[in-house]
Formats: sequence, C-alpha cells, structure tokens
Amino acid sequence: MRHRSAVVVSIAVIGALSLTACGSRGEKKSGDGNNAGATTTVTIGIDAPLSGDLSALGLGIRNSVELAVKQANEKNEVPGVKFQIKSLDDTGKPAPGQQNATQLVADKDVIGVVGPLNSSVAQSMQQIFNDANLVQISPANTGVALSQGEKWASGVKARPFKSYFRTATTDAVQGPFAADFLAKDAKKTKVFLIDDQKTYGAGLAATFKAQFIKNGGTIVNEEHVNPDDRDFAAVVTKVRSSGAEAVYYGGEYPAAGPLSLQLKEAGVNIPLMGGDGIQSGDFIKLNPKSQGDYATAVGLPVEQLPTAAKFIADYKAAGYKDAYETYGGYSYDSGWAIIQGVKAVVAANGGKLPDNPRAKVVEAVQKVAFDGVTGKVSFDEFGDTTNKQLTVYAVKDGKWAVEKSGTFNG
Repeated sequence: MRHRSAVVVSIAVIGALSLTACGSRGEKKSGDGNNAGATTTVTIGIDAPLSGDLSALGLGIRNSVELAVKQANEKNEVPGVKFQIKSLDDTGKPAPGQQNATQLVADKDVIGVVGPLNSSVAQSMQQIFNDANLVQISPANTGVALSQGEKWASGVKARPFKSYFRTATTDAVQGPFAADFLAKDAKKTKVFLIDDQKTYGAGLAATFKAQFIKNGGTIVNEEHVNPDDRDFAAVVTKVRSSGAEAVYYGGEYPAAGPLSLQLKEAGVNIPLMGGDGIQSGDFIKLNPKSQGDYATAVGLPVEQLPTAAKFIADYKAAGYKDAYETYGGYSYDSGWAIIQGVKAVVAANGGKLPDNPRAKVVEAVQKVAFDGVTGKVSFDEFGDTTNKQLTVYAVKDGKWAVEKSGTFNG
C-alpha cells in the first residue's frame, strides 16, 4: 500500500486549553514547505473568556471547537491534514484579547481563529488579524459595526476587515426582534432601558430602542450602568417610580441576573428582557426569581434542530463537564468553516497545504457553504452569516424555554 504523507493542521482556539502537536521526527511547521515524508503543523486558535464571570459561555465555545477538531481528524476530513487547537483566555476584556491576537499572529503555525465572545474584545483584535491575513470567525459577536462599519445605521455599509466573519447574526436584527416581541406579543407599551456601556450592550439597546418607538412604544427612562456593578439600588428606585411595564437590558448575565433579582425583591414585578448575552443558565443561577424574564438568542433552538442532534449527542458522549451553552453549535460551525476553508485550499494546491496559506484560507472561507449544526452555514459580502433567524426564550420553572422563533423582516 502506498502511504500518503501526513499534514497536521493546528486550529488555534482562543481560550485556556491548548492541545499541543506531538513532536515526531519529520514533523514540519507551516511555511516550511511540503517535502515528501514531512508533517506540517498548523494551528487554529480559540479566544474566549475561560475564566471570570463569563466563563460559562467561553468554556462552551472552547469545548465545541475542540469537538469539531477531534471529529475532523477522526473522519480524515482533509486527507493528509490533521487539526489541533490552541486556546487562550481573554477573560472577556479587550486588553487580554488584543494580547492574544498578537500572540496568535506571531505563531506562524496558526491558520485561523475562532472567537471571541465579546464584540468589544473583537474590536481590539480585528486590525491585528486583518494585517496578518489571518481568518477570524466569531460564534457570538453581534455588534453590527464589526462587519458593516461605523456608519451602518445611516445606511452606509462598508466592510472594514476582510478577514473577519461570524456565524452569529447581528444586533441590527436582534434588538428589533426583541422590540417587536415586547410590543406585539407581550403587549408592553412602556419600557425602562438600561445598558452596560460596552460595545455589545449599548449597541443592542440602541437598536431595540429605535424599533420599540417605531412600534408606538414609549421609553420611560434610560440608565447606564457599569458591567461590574452588582448593587442596583438607585436604578431599582428609578424603575419602580417610572411606571415601566418591562425593563430592557443591553448587557450580559453577570450584571443582568442581580439586576433582575433586586427588582423583584423590591416589588417591581415586571419582566427583564435582554439579548443573547443573558441567555445562559448562569443568569437563572444568579436570579432565583427570574421566572418570566426574557432573552433573545441568535438562530433557532439548537435542541430543536434535526441538524444539531448528533452534535448534542457527541458533546455529551465526549464527557465535557461544562455545558455547550448558547454558542456551542455556532462555535462548532465556526471551527468547521475554517476546516472547510483549509480543505478547499489544499484541494486547489494538488493535495498539499501551500506555503503562507493564511490569505488563501481567508478567501476560501468567504466561499464556504455547508450544512452545519445550526443549519446552512455561509457568509455574505460583509462576512456576516446568511442565517438571520432568532429565538425569544422565557424563564419557566427554572429553565429557559422557547417562547417564539422566527426572522426579523423590518
């Protein structure tokens, strides 16, 4: 039997776990050429908060990408190519994220990156990755400007970075989808608007506000908090006297959980609603009185998708102690998109990974299209997912339950 020489591709996952390639004789690093008998090591990076308040989401991202890599290797998805991950922890903050981006770019074996979770962290990374022609696919970023430019709200859309992609849909549809639900389904006419002043939270609140007013609703008051705040006594007092029928919070679960709990304990028995940043099991853990609160999440419920059944079963079988959480399916699909990009590049180069493959992988990812865990995976001219479906969840009996799914049509 003729033996094909192996090529090892490492997928760097920005997170804390790192799977290191086995150092065997004849192993080569990417960019060293593809001589017969040599092994080329390429890394896909994962960047996510693997410690700190947002680690529940970050660990789900890391584990899901790791699962994609393991299965690609088991299937020999790219003949002659083996994948591995390298993960770094950004703690959910821009400065560590920027350092991680610099570290990944400097590692010549890194061929693509999955992450980050936070839009504000992505802002600190994009230029670094783009300058290095290193593909970046986020399973969770929803800030619109990341892909469509700062003037997107005025109708002027321009893609800032060709290396940036995402499998999550944007706040341009998530915020309005929530506003439509509160106004048309929940029949709320007066909302108190709060955001945490971060890129994600402020942007989400702004798109919600515009659509809620368009629907004839009233924003009775607005407040800005800090993401590290946990004492919301002053805000609770303002909400209680405002006559609001609901609170919309632009931010994430570490603050949203305590905020909702303090509202309920003060007798302000109105629902708090937020985006995908609060749709985590940890929101309910932080807030035992969260019954009736709402959250939107990108895409359709993974548990109800036939395409996700195998992912869910395989994730469980892999024995991960952390849940795949909100972004698990999108993380798997992000990793798989990079794998498919590498597959296309290798096929176009006579079955070998070319020297300096980063720019070619960026071009290949732009063209990928496959049936993933979350449905059809492909990217538009801005690098945004073509999947614009969303879901509203409500807390019922201590769990997030599907309230409504669909698309936002303007």
